[in-house]
Amino acid sequence: MASVAIREAPTDAKTSVVIFGATSALAQATARQLAERGLRLHLVARNAEKLASVAADLSARGASINTTQADLDQIDQHDQLLDSIGGIEECWFFYGVLPDQQQCEIDWQATATALHTNFTSTASLLTRVANQLASRNRGLIVVVSSVAGDRGRGSNYVYGSAKGALALFCQGLRNRLAPHGVRVLTVKPGFIDTPMTAHVEKKPAALWATPERVANDMLKARDGRRDVLYTPWFWQPIMCVIRSIPERVFKGLSL
Repeated sequence: MASVAIREAPTDAKTSVVIFGATSALAQATARQLAERGLRLHLVARNAEKLASVAADLSARGASINTTQADLDQIDQHDQLLDSIGGIEECWFFYGVLPDQQQCEIDWQATATALHTNFTSTASLLTRVANQLASRNRGLIVVVSSVAGDRGRGSNYVYGSAKGALALFCQGLRNRLAPHGVRVLTVKPGFIDTPMTAHVEKKPAALWATPERVANDMLKARDGRRDVLYTPWFWQPIMCVIRSIPERVFKGLSL
């Protein structure tokens, strides 16, 4: 599959919001809300068929859509990708994978692949986008991390370590870009009921949220100029408690 396949925008179109990983359930829910506001969207994703389907749905809702098919794991093509998109005012990062923790424990390559997708490739794009926005002294970056990154747990520490590194990277980026008028919003969702989590058994309803609910929370945080968002809201006190457990106690827990 070609790494970058571009559907050209009309010459008078101006990209307002770029969505990386646009075919995820959460990205789609967010895109629909952004489109309702009349914002132009540029969708970036790896699967061409799914990308076309998402674009068609948004277009049918009256949205102005451009698309780029790209494998975001290919860091050496990030410059070409961003050049093809053009001027970025606002960008959202949704892409990632939920690896098989047990497989990662016995296979370093599986771990390396997950870390590359969930952190390294995202950090690569973030660095390039940040430099663009800083040079213009304005812009917004929204990055979906996870509550899994707040503390390493035996059941998902490979995924959690990547998301924790991503959150810390964004924290530093926010500090660096603040003097340039560029905002960085880090989103830390809990459990979201999506195809990526369909395999999870015993889902307590109280702890799971729909993509639409999380998307709504993110748009409110965007408008409210928040720096960090836990969504749904109850994950902030939950993670505060989990982070406060002493390590000598925590290592004996089955989490």
